[in-house]
Amino acid sequence: MAPKSSTRVPLSVKGPIDCPYEGKEMLSLSQFNRGTGFTAEERELFNLVGHLPAALQTLQNQVDRAYDQYSSISTPLGKNTFLMSLKVQNEVLYFRLLQDHLKEMFSIIYTPTESEAIEQYSRLFRRPEGCFLDINHPEYIERSLAEWGTEEDIDYIIVSDGEEILGIGDQGVGAIGISSAKAVLMTLCAGVHPSRCIPVALDVGTDNERLLKDELYLGNRHNRVRGERYDKFVDDFVQCVKKLYPRAVLHFEDFGLLNARRLLETYRPQLACFNDDVQGTGAVTLATLSAAVRVAGIDFRDLRTVIFGAGTAGTGIADQLRDFLNTQGISKQQVINHIWLVDKPGLLLESMHDKLTPAQRPYAASDDRWKEIDTKSLAEIVKKVKPHVLIGCSTKPKAFNEAVLREMAKHVERPIVFPLSNPTRLHEATPAEIFKYTDGKALVATGSPFSVDGKEIAENNNCFVYPGIGMGSILSRADRVTDTMIAAVVNELASLAPSENDPNGALLPDVSDIRDISAKIVTAVVLQALEEGTARVEEIEGIKVPRERDHCLEWVKEQMWKPEYRPLRKV
Repeated sequence: MAPKSSTRVPLSVKGPIDCPYEGKEMLSLSQFNRGTGFTAEERELFNLVGHLPAALQTLQNQVDRAYDQYSSISTPLGKNTFLMSLKVQNEVLYFRLLQDHLKEMFSIIYTPTESEAIEQYSRLFRRPEGCFLDINHPEYIERSLAEWGTEEDIDYIIVSDGEEILGIGDQGVGAIGISSAKAVLMTLCAGVHPSRCIPVALDVGTDNERLLKDELYLGNRHNRVRGERYDKFVDDFVQCVKKLYPRAVLHFEDFGLLNARRLLETYRPQLACFNDDVQGTGAVTLATLSAAVRVAGIDFRDLRTVIFGAGTAGTGIADQLRDFLNTQGISKQQVINHIWLVDKPGLLLESMHDKLTPAQRPYAASDDRWKEIDTKSLAEIVKKVKPHVLIGCSTKPKAFNEAVLREMAKHVERPIVFPLSNPTRLHEATPAEIFKYTDGKALVATGSPFSVDGKEIAENNNCFVYPGIGMGSILSRADRVTDTMIAAVVNELASLAPSENDPNGALLPDVSDIRDISAKIVTAVVLQALEEGTARVEEIEGIKVPRERDHCLEWVKEQMWKPEYRPLRKV
């Protein structure tokens, strides 16, 4: 980002880029390489004459060529691999190609194709990307992180230990794939400068037997380290982040059920951090639910919700619903009394206390009220609860079967059904099945792209919220990511749903508009952080942020990195 004195907006990402490289070295660095896009003057200035074909091409020429190459590849995984190769060659071209074809390529760079790429990480490996931290060598943590720059250089750090990735479970060192994919979306959606993100993999081993037996597996070939040694390793990492990059936001991603919430609660008071699986999934689901509730004409106070799958995502959704409604004046206990969690043992009951996680226990139902009911049968649970909302986070395909859906439709006028498990093959039901068994009355959102009769279904994707939460926390230099900041995101996203103006419209905006959506969500986060006093940007950066919403939105857009060839200045 430009120095404070150089522009009207101190954090601007406009203006010339200083470059100390030339010749072949410059062409090998994706953040500086432009290939045939270098001008004649740049070729002379940076000693590139003779290294490139004679034709001088525009960025649009290059995008057209890259898209032709992409289109010639027949498989989604092949397309994913092509894009990853392009990313390490020419950063601007990569992001411009994605921006111009976002709708088409989103499922390739993220779910569901990225899941397959992560599963095959060690076999597809060509070039390392990101920061790899080894639990067997904690002495290298600070040194490894410091390689990425000073505290002035880094805004965002995404870390995963790879235990529960995108519905495919433990992928060990393949965790770097999800950290990198999330970093890409931070840039693509919210305009965080790609050079100011660090994707991190915590290699603590793996319990995935397939990987342990694979001679090409690139991570530590031992079972996951747990307990005190694991906690010490994670804490060493967090303390190094606080020391080296005190202004950065820390994003926890795809940690296991026993660690995700525990780590979030441990470190949330210490620095600006959040967990996308807990808070991000909860926030986007709550925004979608808010839109659905308005269409269905239901009062949130009366809402009855069954969540099928009580892991990190399921309990995260429950907590976000509880915390959000608490900000609206509804007691947390009142919300908890209207939420039922179902997991592998069936409905979670108070008698299971010792077998439940701390996140599950507050939602355990009273055994006395379920004595005559088969609590392992989702259809029977639905029959008794008569839920307005059924949310799936189970990765159990076809769990929302005909009996379940027809039973739900008997008791409520507009069933709200969200099968959110990823990848697509693990969805609890398809939208077509849901509409069929509810006689077309259901309000539906899914975790992956779907369309029915040419109409696209709202995709309940975290990309609608976490990039905005992250960028808003960056720009405000927030010292915490608070419940009220996330509540502001929920309200903003819900207000942008097409169903707000058309009852037959989607419950979420179209992903092709993600850049504009993110800018508005960033603005909501910044304004909320300023209002509640968690923002430090005026103190640290000396920046006066506009308080009026439209002016703040304009200021936010000025900070968003754009994939374009800016002038190069030789230094």
